Amino acid sequence: MLTIAVAIGSFFAFIVAYNTYGRWLSHKIFALDDSRTVPSHELRDDVDYVPTKRSVVFGHHFTSIAGTGPIVGPAIAVFWGWLPALLWVVLGSIFIGAVHDLGALVVSLRNRGQTVGEIAGRVISPRAKLLFLLILFFALSVVIAIFGLVIANIFALYPSSVLSVIVAVPVAIAVGLLVYRANVGLLWPSLAALFILYAAVYLGTYVEFLQIKLPTIGTYGTPVVLWTILLLIYCFAASVLPVWLLLQPRDYVNSHQLLVALALLVGGLVVAAAQGKAELQSAPAIAQEVPIDAPPMLPFLFITIACGACSGFHCLVSSGTTSKQLNCETDAQYVGYGSMLLEGALAVVVILACCAGVGMGVKGGTGDEQLTGRAAWQSRYQPKVVTTVNADGTEVRSGGWANQKLPQLVGAFVDGGANFVSTLGIPLALATAIIAVLVACFAATTLDTATRLQRYVIQELGASLHMPPLTNKYAATTVAVVTGGAIAMMPNSLGEIGKGGLLLWPLFGATNQLLAGLAFLVLAFHLRRRNIATWFVVAPMAMMLLMPAWAMVHNLTHDWQGNWLLMSFGIGILALEAWMIVEGLLTWRRAAGVLEPSLPSVGAMAGGGK
Repeated sequence: MLTIAVAIGSFFAFIVAYNTYGRWLSHKIFALDDSRTVPSHELRDDVDYVPTKRSVVFGHHFTSIAGTGPIVGPAIAVFWGWLPALLWVVLGSIFIGAVHDLGALVVSLRNRGQTVGEIAGRVISPRAKLLFLLILFFALSVVIAIFGLVIANIFALYPSSVLSVIVAVPVAIAVGLLVYRANVGLLWPSLAALFILYAAVYLGTYVEFLQIKLPTIGTYGTPVVLWTILLLIYCFAASVLPVWLLLQPRDYVNSHQLLVALALLVGGLVVAAAQGKAELQSAPAIAQEVPIDAPPMLPFLFITIACGACSGFHCLVSSGTTSKQLNCETDAQYVGYGSMLLEGALAVVVILACCAGVGMGVKGGTGDEQLTGRAAWQSRYQPKVVTTVNADGTEVRSGGWANQKLPQLVGAFVDGGANFVSTLGIPLALATAIIAVLVACFAATTLDTATRLQRYVIQELGASLHMPPLTNKYAATTVAVVTGGAIAMMPNSLGEIGKGGLLLWPLFGATNQLLAGLAFLVLAFHLRRRNIATWFVVAPMAMMLLMPAWAMVHNLTHDWQGNWLLMSFGIGILALEAWMIVEGLLTWRRAAGVLEPSLPSVGAMAGGGK
């Protein structure tokens, strides 16, 4: 019963928070007002700036911020115990993450859809804009490399998931054309699309020749490398196409897919718990034993779980794409604050799946015996460290945290979630495919949204550095894709191609959370210049600057082990962050009550190449 109690209590807290703290922020602090002209109407071009129903924007925004973040983070962090992860998800979502997302969205709405990087140049200083844009460029390059790797690994591990993800692209284009060009209502096309996607999941599970498996070509052409290349080609197209044609309808359909999957997961959780099969006690509330080479819980819990509690990437979505589509200001609470709370709910389900769900049974040991309960959880999260001694007397360790691979950790959620869903009478193979498709689809939404956001950042850098070619959307997208691809394809110390994302993985969480701290800094300046209270921003800002910087320093001093790519990225990002904080401190006192310079005319902004 503890499993059900945790789920119900968490969901109830999110509902109460939306109707109390979220409403207070929207009405009393930001004073959302539908009489204000929003960017989607003021700069409408039907490519990036498109007035859109809030349900559609919610689908785009939620699937873009969710991705695999609220899945991967909790799936890793529960090895410290489920209670610290749960507390950070619930409290972080309500008081930090949702405030961050809503604040970035509102500030962008009132600055003609500019990104937080552009806004920093006016509310803090011109140098702050360039510093922020450079940090965004590095961060998004890492995001593109890593999420391409995540999807490629899922495709390689679960070939039954590939068909549905591929089919989603033409289906989304068809929905976009029907809704925006043929003026067909949104309901029936979206339901038909959802049916097609789940039919593809079924076919991909049970029709073997539809399970798409790429061969190994030559020495370096592994399936993961080939999938990464194909995904980046897709990202180029998704970034330059009008947002209504692919990005928006695909995210909307994917949001329905997530709601169905969430319903199955929660329903399965309830049934399993009622049958006494899903016990949260399968995992420790606070782990007394952790892998010997694992990082410390403080500060790493707060950067391991990002999406689901607070994530800097969200400020890029809020100010990069969502603010250009919102039809009116009052939709901001529903989309910005509400989406973050729903993502927190997803993270809670992931925690339960990785603890109670995995405890329902996994294969383990040297044979096919079924492990259950605490033994099943320990097989995933407390691997034994085996030490062997070479002939020269040197010791070599194998196993342990350092050798836990990202696909296996994501697999903890896939297996645990599938165990939940299977209690509803759905065959385990089909349940596994449903959850694997869920992970792959949402990683894909993050990947293509990140590419589009990187295009905006590069165009802004081109304008700031007086490099006109970079303001062209095709040139900027090419730079975004090539940079992300180059990082993803970098070899490791063994010469294995396609390991760049893994080499930078230790920096991913810390860099992402530093963005959240810097976005809070921009929000604080926006409020201070208008003599609006900032107390509810300052504490989260300090936390989201301190914890990731602490974690990054730990990574650089403990984990770099000759990884010069990790070292150079880490030092560069820390230096840029420190410089931007100094810029903020120098400007803070004289910013009180002094409005930033006004935006140029709409005609001047339209010449920026976007």
